Amino acid sequence: MTAYFDNSATTKPCPAAVKAVAHMLETDWGNPSSLHNLGINAAKELITARKIIADSTGASSDEIIFTSGGTEANNMALFGAVKAKKRLGNRIVTTAIEHESILESAQELEKQGFEVIYLKPDKSGNISKEQLFDVVNDKTILVSMMYVNNEVGTIMPVEAVKRAVKRAGAPALIHTDCVQAYGKIPLSVKKIGADLITVSSHKIHGPKGVGALYINKQANLKNQNFATRFGGEQEKKIRPGTECSPLIAGFAGAVSEFSDLASQEKYIKELNSYAREKLGDMGSVRFNNSETSSPYIINLYVPTFMRSQTVIQELSSEYGIYVSNGSACAKGKKSHVLTAMGLDNETIDKSIRISFCKNNTKEEIDYLVESLTDLIKKHPLEKI
Repeated sequence: MTAYFDNSATTKPCPAAVKAVAHMLETDWGNPSSLHNLGINAAKELITARKIIADSTGASSDEIIFTSGGTEANNMALFGAVKAKKRLGNRIVTTAIEHESILESAQELEKQGFEVIYLKPDKSGNISKEQLFDVVNDKTILVSMMYVNNEVGTIMPVEAVKRAVKRAGAPALIHTDCVQAYGKIPLSVKKIGADLITVSSHKIHGPKGVGALYINKQANLKNQNFATRFGGEQEKKIRPGTECSPLIAGFAGAVSEFSDLASQEKYIKELNSYAREKLGDMGSVRFNNSETSSPYIINLYVPTFMRSQTVIQELSSEYGIYVSNGSACAKGKKSHVLTAMGLDNETIDKSIRISFCKNNTKEEIDYLVESLTDLIKKHPLEKI
C-alpha cells in the first residue's frame, strides 16, 4: 500500500487537467498570437481558461495575468506594488510565516531602504487582527498576508487587512497569497478586499509551471509597475512572451473540476479529526498546530532519534508513505515557520507535515499511523 500526504507541496494532476494539456499539445498547438486558424483556436482556449479561473474567484477575465506559478506571482505583486506606491510611504507589513517567495522579496526590499514589519505568530501559528491594526500606519504602502499558511495551516485574518488600511488612512495596496486556500476555501476577491491575489495550478490538481496573479482594475495600477520583461504584447505586457497554452488549459481543467467546496471541506475535516484521534492515541507524537487551522494540514512532532528529513525518507522507502517537513521550496532547510512560532529546536528538527486532498481516505490514515508506530519502535528517541 502507498499513501500520499504531501498535497500542500503538489497534487496529482486530475483527468480533466491531463486531458486539456494533451489536447493543446496534439490539436490546438498553434501560437495564440498567430492570426491563422491554429493560432486563433489556441487563443480561444486561452480566453476560455482565463474566464474559468476569473469566475472561480469572482474576478473579471481582464484582471487575471498568467504566471509560471505562485512564486513568480508573489514576486510580481510585491515589487510591482512597491514600485507603484514608493512615493507615498516606506512601510511594508507582512508576517514572519509567509512563503519564502514573499519573505525573500521583502528582505530584498529592506536592502533597498524600505521598512518591513514582520508580524510574529503565537505558539499555534496564529496572528491576530490587533497585531495588524497596531502596525499599519499612514506610511504603509503594502500589506502582504497569506490566507492559509503552507506549513501549519493557520487561517490568517486577511479580511481585516482592508479595515486596518482604511483606519490608518494608508495608501497601501493589499496582497494575499491564496495558494493554499484556492480550491479549498471559496474565494471571493471582493470579500477578501485585496488588490492583488496569487493562485497556483499544481496545488489544485493541475499541472506545474503555471499560476495566476489577480490585479484589481479598480486599483488603477499601471501595467508597467509589474513589468519585469520586455519584448511582447502578451499578458498586457506585464509578462510578455508566448503563453504556455497547454499548462494554462490544464490549469483551467483542474479548476473546472472544483467540486462543492463546502462538501469537500466537510470530508477533509472528518479525515483531519480521524487522523488527530488516531495519532493522538499513539501517545507519543505532539501536534504543532491547533484544530482551528486549515483541516487540510497537520503538523506534528515525531519522537524518534532521527531528524525529520530521515523520517520522511524512511516513510517513503520502507512504507510507501509520502509526507514532508515543511515547504518544498525550502528543500529541507530548518522551518522558518516553526522557528517564528517559538518552538524548541528538538521539535523543529523532528516535525513533519501531513497534508490532505479530496482523494485521501481513512484507510490511508490507518496505514500512516501503523507505519509511524512501527518506525518509532525501530528508532526510539532514547537512542540519542
